[in-house]
Amino acid sequence: MMLGVKTSGTAVACSHFLSPRAFPPTAVAVTLRHLKPYCSYRSIKMSAEQIVEHVVLFKAKPDADPSKLTAMVNNLNSLTSLNQVVHLSSGPLIRDRSSSFSFTHLLHSRYKSKSDLADYSAHPDHVSVVKQYVLPMVDDIMAVDWVPIEFSGPTGVPPGSAMRLTFLKLKENLGENEKSQLLSAVGGIKEKFSRIEQLTVGENFSPGRAKGFSIASIAVFKGVDELEALESQKELANEQKEKLAFEKAYDQQLRL
Repeated sequence: MMLGVKTSGTAVACSHFLSPRAFPPTAVAVTLRHLKPYCSYRSIKMSAEQIVEHVVLFKAKPDADPSKLTAMVNNLNSLTSLNQVVHLSSGPLIRDRSSSFSFTHLLHSRYKSKSDLADYSAHPDHVSVVKQYVLPMVDDIMAVDWVPIEFSGPTGVPPGSAMRLTFLKLKENLGENEKSQLLSAVGGIKEKFSRIEQLTVGENFSPGRAKGFSIASIAVFKGVDELEALESQKELANEQKEKLAFEKAYDQQLRL
């Protein structure tokens, strides 16, 4: 999920994404859009195996037919049946405060390897869904892929969970030492906030559709209440203060 802040003079895009069961099918998520989240969930746990994160953000066309957007989401979620997929969930963002991108939908999926992600991307079923249901409905797409520096916990995001995504665009000519410090700082956030159930952090390895963002993280909460509680407390203000120590390393931040 996301908050509205400003970083280095650049507006931060903000949204919320919820797995299902956070609200009844017809309920309004927080005080936000009357949109129902969708998700497919597979309960699997990993040991020391690698996980690859794949996040795609979509900006629906202003005149998009709601029923066709629902079909887009349903068909994206049907891809969870592909053998390469460990976890996949897709649905509308519940909150979006971004003036720069205004994304409306998200897909989050996980794989055991980069080759599995590549096979998923090239799979005829995936290609067909993108061509028939996604491209006709969207004006913009952004995708970010990363291998978490550390990974523990379930590979599936439990139904009802809330996620906060953060993407950072690094300054040019940033040294590897500074980049490592930044990754360490982002990864260390989980130790400071007990409400975060799971946090993955890594460097994007697919620059083609990432709009220049290269550091990515996902923080998973039990539900929207836990996320809102964190954001409403002074703990978050302390987090923002700590970020001042490394914010000179990036030009722009996108938080979802």
